[in-house]
Order: sequence, then C-alpha cells, then structure tokens
Amino acid sequence: MKHDALSQILDALKLRGSIYFHTNFSPPWAVQVPAFGNVARFHMAMRGSCWLAVEGHAKPIYLATGDLVVIPHGAAHVLCDELGREATSVDQVLQQTGYNGEGALFFGGPEEEQSCKLFCGHFEFEDGSVHPILKALPNVIHVPNTQTMNAFWLEAVMRFVASEVRATMPGSDAIIHRLTEIIFIQVVRTFVDQEGDKAGCLAAVLNPKLGRSMSQIHLAPEKPWTVETLAREAGMSRTVFAERFTDLVGMTPLAYVTHWRMEQARREIRDTDLPLIDIAENIGYNSEAAFNRAFKRQFNLTPGQLRRTGAGLPAEQ
Repeated sequence: MKHDALSQILDALKLRGSIYFHTNFSPPWAVQVPAFGNVARFHMAMRGSCWLAVEGHAKPIYLATGDLVVIPHGAAHVLCDELGREATSVDQVLQQTGYNGEGALFFGGPEEEQSCKLFCGHFEFEDGSVHPILKALPNVIHVPNTQTMNAFWLEAVMRFVASEVRATMPGSDAIIHRLTEIIFIQVVRTFVDQEGDKAGCLAAVLNPKLGRSMSQIHLAPEKPWTVETLAREAGMSRTVFAERFTDLVGMTPLAYVTHWRMEQARREIRDTDLPLIDIAENIGYNSEAAFNRAFKRQFNLTPGQLRRTGAGLPAEQ
C-alpha cells in the first residue's frame, strides 16, 4: 500500500478517470449536462473559450484557453459560447450529431474559426464510498490557465491524453484512465494551495505532519491507536495535534480511526469471504458485537446485513 495519505485514500475510493469526448463547438451553441451522482466531472478548454454555469454556484465561470474546471459532486451545468442561450441537452446533442464515440464531437453553427475545443470527462469513485475528503471538495474547482499552462504539468498531461484519444491504440484506454487520475490529484493539490486551511480535510491529508499520522492509521488500522501515539507519529504535542486534526478533518483523531476501520471492513465484507469475526480482528476488534455496533453507527446496517444483501451502502449517517 502506498505510504502517503492521499494515495491511500484514493486507492480506497477506487478513483477512476475517464474521457467522454473532445469537442469542436462552434457559435452559436449551448449544451446542458444533467446532474449525476458519485462522479466529479471536468472540462478543459484546449482552444478557444466558453462560459460555464453550474447549478448551485452563484456566478458563471469564464473558461479561457488552458483553463480547467472540475465539478466534484456531479451537479448539473451548462456550457455555452454566450450566456443566456437556450441549451440543448447533451443526450440530444449526441443524437442530433450521430456521434459514435470516435473523433471530435462537432456541434453548433458554421463559425469554425471561433470554435471551442474542450476535453470532457469525469473522475468516478466507487459506489457507496464515504470519506471526509469527498465532503471537503467544493461545488466547483476552477484552475485558470495561469496555474496550468505556466506550471506545464497539465499541458503536458492533456497533450498526452489528446494523442492517446486520437491514436486509439492497444492500451489507450488504460493510459487515458491513469492520466486523468493524475489530473484529479494535481487539481486537489492546486485547490489546497489556493485555499489553505479552508480546504479542510484535504489540507490535513496534504499536511506533512497530519498526513503522516493519517497514513499510519491507513497502514495499520488494527493498532490500538491513542491520541498520544498518533501525535507522536505526527511529531506534534498531543493538544496541538488533536486540535489541528479535529479542526481540519471535522472529526477527532480517534473518530477518524473508527471511520477508516469501518471503511476497511466494508471493503472486506464486500470483496472477500472472510468470516465476520476475522474481519473484525483484522481492524482491531476482539469482540464481534462491538464491531457490529460500530459498523451500524457508521452505515446504518450491520455487517451481516451487508453481506447477505451484497448491496451498496447508503450515505454515511
């Protein structure tokens, strides 16, 4: 298992990136994208510009060449060349254009020289995934071109993605998935750089000291962790560690230990045939009854109910 907290969390959430299509939208045009849960949609302006209006976000966002925007909670949104245009649903656009998934998606009017070229896709998390970093993500993250092109990281990644989309060679899908996951990680880093402590749990995960203690929880959830031992892992005093951790993560250090243990248990119940008592012991519980109580507090159903139904979990209670 990776030894930094963010990589461990994203592995547990089973982050997977996908590209839907790259576009060639010519004025006049407006496309409405419906809401969809459990995904973080993204759009990057590779050439030209457009407007983005996200449901629940007060102000429309202007995307210039090189800008990237991520919509972490899958909110409905409209992309357009001018605000106020009547939008066509993305399903209707696909139907009208006869787009078959290959090449660019052409839509709009005849003014080709003013076309907007976008890369559109999403980052998906495993169904039922619950972690404080997901709650810490805002409705919209806008990364201007001054923080993408000038830093070179996104330009290089997206050029590579573009070449793989065009090439459709063996292994292209796997490469595209991996590269888009890199984009998500870099966006998270940029967001934390912009927001500092206002990024909440994400700031804690990327903090060298707090992140180190979280990583140790992830590596060994079965250990009898205390605030004192976690503070030592972080190289901080007990009081300062507890206050800083709670302020940023939104739960106490020991509550986070329990949260991670239950997430680990959920995965083992779903993915293995291990007896429930073995799963309980793997995460530090000697009593199956105590394990059952903790699991039900977090997910509002017992481990046995989850195993019998094989169903996904509801949102955290």
